[in-house]
Amino acid sequence: MVPRDTLSVEAAQGEETVMPAKEQHPPGTASWVDIGTDVDAAKRFYGSLFSWQEMEAGPPEETGGYGFFTKAGAMVAGYGPQQNPGPPAWAVYFAVTDADATTKKVEGAGGTVVVAPMDVMTAGRMAVYQDPGGAFFSVWQPGDHKGAQVVGESGALSWVELQTRDVEAAKRFYPAVFGWTVLSHEGPMTYNEFQMGSDSIGGMMEMGPQMPAEVPPHWLAYFGVDDVDKSAARAGESGGQVVAGPMDYPGGRFAVVVDPQGAAFGLLNMG
Repeated sequence: MVPRDTLSVEAAQGEETVMPAKEQHPPGTASWVDIGTDVDAAKRFYGSLFSWQEMEAGPPEETGGYGFFTKAGAMVAGYGPQQNPGPPAWAVYFAVTDADATTKKVEGAGGTVVVAPMDVMTAGRMAVYQDPGGAFFSVWQPGDHKGAQVVGESGALSWVELQTRDVEAAKRFYPAVFGWTVLSHEGPMTYNEFQMGSDSIGGMMEMGPQMPAEVPPHWLAYFGVDDVDKSAARAGESGGQVVAGPMDYPGGRFAVVVDPQGAAFGLLNMG
């Protein structure tokens, strides 16, 4: 959940150089990620891995302890105390212009409303859903908070990918909700790209028999890094676990890591 007061990054970070801020995220694209977890442990792990700093979003009594991870002065992700049972997970938010209208589309396409649209003070309006295959995702209707101030760079959100056991249901559901189209790349392991117009905005893979049954369908957030192998090694040295890769793919190199608290995420270098 994103709180009201985004504050001034420049004021919070003093003289630190600020990355050029992203003014807005096109509707239907991933605009924000956050995690509910052991906050102090997350600050140590992700600070070491990505050189993230952190700042509070406002008085804890108002924000519930929510804060922002920043990179070179730009907000890249959110954090807060864990509220749900089980291992923590990175939540992916997609930008929308009307969360209430999106909710109707989700219901009409066979999805489940987990958290109905709600205002987060003046920051924006959010909702949480579950797709027909069981994967959770969120939407963000921006107010004062527009989303990640930088994406597609080292230390920032660079890709999102749906891991599901029902690819065909997802191919019907997400186009109905967001207007996406699906481009499939056939091969030994078929890969699907979700697109808005001619822009690829996310991927999808089927969870095959190699994936443990206890792992639920989910959206996986990938963060950009300069060197996947070095970053994966650093994650392991900091208490995380590399569960896939590092390995090459046609556009670059990636790995999937689980942090010390159990949250999965990807490392990505797009070449």
